[in-house]
Amino acid sequence: MPSNKSQAQAAALRPVVILGAGQIGQAIALKLLHAGGYDLLLADRNLASLQRMHDLTGLPIAHVQDAAAMEAVIAGRYAVLNALPFHQAVAVATLCARHGVHYFDLTEDVASTHAIEALARQARSVLMPQCGLAPGFIGIVGNDLAGRLDAAQSLRLRVGALPRYPQGSLRYSLTWSTEGLINEYCKPCEVIAQGRRSTVPALDGLEPLLIDGVEYEAFHTSGGLGTLPQTWEGRIEQLDYKTIRYPGHRAAMRLLLTELRLSERRELLKELLEGAIASTQQDVIVILASAMGQRAGRLVQESYAARITGTRLRGQTLSAIQHTTAASICTALDLVREGRLPQAGFVGQEQIALAEFLSNRFGSAYDVQAVQP
Repeated sequence: MPSNKSQAQAAALRPVVILGAGQIGQAIALKLLHAGGYDLLLADRNLASLQRMHDLTGLPIAHVQDAAAMEAVIAGRYAVLNALPFHQAVAVATLCARHGVHYFDLTEDVASTHAIEALARQARSVLMPQCGLAPGFIGIVGNDLAGRLDAAQSLRLRVGALPRYPQGSLRYSLTWSTEGLINEYCKPCEVIAQGRRSTVPALDGLEPLLIDGVEYEAFHTSGGLGTLPQTWEGRIEQLDYKTIRYPGHRAAMRLLLTELRLSERRELLKELLEGAIASTQQDVIVILASAMGQRAGRLVQESYAARITGTRLRGQTLSAIQHTTAASICTALDLVREGRLPQAGFVGQEQIALAEFLSNRFGSAYDVQAVQP
């Protein structure tokens, strides 16, 4: 017979659904299971992936094949962590809003975020998209850096999820969602230029970078800024986000997307990339963020830089992108549960204080004191 104490502990666990049995869903499940505090359910359309995750974690699973089944697993839960492809974000967020369930996702899709923001105006629960690395953590860093200045002039955010041992002309390995990768390479990119919000084409703005003796390139991609352009419009002259890659990657992608017009045939491009480019768990996250502006009458710069590799958890290897992405969304969930964030409506990443994020049991994965030699 279970003790009264164990029954009380079980009752105190917040019921959470993890949607998506892929690599990121697996990392989220392992982190939450290891840390405790939540009653977890894994849900996906892919039964084989669900079974694999059940065998790995021992967590209960739900095979979700249609909208009715999706609504059934969401209703009555405390929160949903959505690790499904970006084009499912709005539908899931709509169900969460209907049932008063907190919603978190990882989408980089700007249109989906705007739609969720509109939903959140009447929501009884938190709707918090873009809780990954970029968008996500990089917005928290950027907001903190710019906020340290009396008058911010520019904020430049650069993030790359890269293979540690690059191969081929693309010098790239598939480390996360191929659909998400293609989407951010095709959609317009929000920026602030000369104090006003505008957009620039993806793959534009090519610049060389040299970080710790390693040569990279960076260029505009869509979605990385999250809601920072809304927050900082009229308060900063220049704000942009660029993806970091090894030199030559952007030229090869421009050939595929523009000259061969595969941006118009995304399913074919996805098939080609997944058939020709290997995935890897030997990856590295490179982050470089800098804000420039006035403080006490002087022009100063505030910066954050990190190089983060993977980790092991519960006997499993997590790649750097799994480790960091899962850490971000789990931190957002924790902070809402602890009452450190609003309890209803739309919540943007920049509403999280950087110090509070880094002190969280999950967010500490980004602490540069811990990850840099």
